[in-house]
Amino acid sequence: MSKPEIHSSSVVAPEARLGTNVKIGPFCTVGPDAELGDGVELLSHVAVAGRTSIGARTKIFPFASIGHQPQDLKFKGEPSTLSIGSDCLIREGVTMNPGTEGGGMVTTVGDRCAFLANSHVGHDCRVGNNVVFSNNVMLAGHCTVGDYVIIGGGAAVIQFARVGPHAFVGGMSGLEHDLIPYGMALGNRAYLSGLNIIGLQRRGFSRAQIHDLRRAYRLMFAQEGTLLERVEDVAQEFKDHPIVVEIVEFIRQGGKRSLCTPKGAAEA
Repeated sequence: MSKPEIHSSSVVAPEARLGTNVKIGPFCTVGPDAELGDGVELLSHVAVAGRTSIGARTKIFPFASIGHQPQDLKFKGEPSTLSIGSDCLIREGVTMNPGTEGGGMVTTVGDRCAFLANSHVGHDCRVGNNVVFSNNVMLAGHCTVGDYVIIGGGAAVIQFARVGPHAFVGGMSGLEHDLIPYGMALGNRAYLSGLNIIGLQRRGFSRAQIHDLRRAYRLMFAQEGTLLERVEDVAQEFKDHPIVVEIVEFIRQGGKRSLCTPKGAAEA
């Protein structure tokens, strides 16, 4: 074990909690309520503020702003937090905000996530594990993003939206609705364009699992009946198929946003 390496030009509050093998490069600031896990590296010009915890081996690049006051005009200085997992990659200019009283007081980011240059995680968001935000992704407040989600460059996700696990949001898309697990959304006002088949194949889903998902998807978004009726039909037919059940439960759970559907289909 070794003590933290702190460049002489950086300002680290004495109260900040630093793990072993932490490296803090030139012109960084770390506030008194911050906690940096073992092996965290701040390359240079990184600002960590507020009640922020950063997991082991996470690497943060220049000009990232982590844990500063949320961009919510209702914020009154409440002691909210930002929690970032282990082994994350946070590139240049990324901003992440803590929670607010109106959203549960906490923003969380999982393990092994990658946030590319100038992407943003808004207040009170819940981001899962193994998530990738490409450059300039904008995640508004109160959003939930499941494990293994990929969001393409320049995409925006409206506040309170849910993005299910293994979903894909195409670059420059504007997602205004909830996106089902394993779904793919594209477009300026994004629509559901199918399943994230390439992502499923890359993550080792079997041909049989993908076949079941395709069948369930076609039934769920057919033209006959209402969406809720079709969802219940799919729930019965695929009750022994866990990944289909995951989509069904996501839809049943609902949220503050309606469901992202294919072009020409009625919103849920």
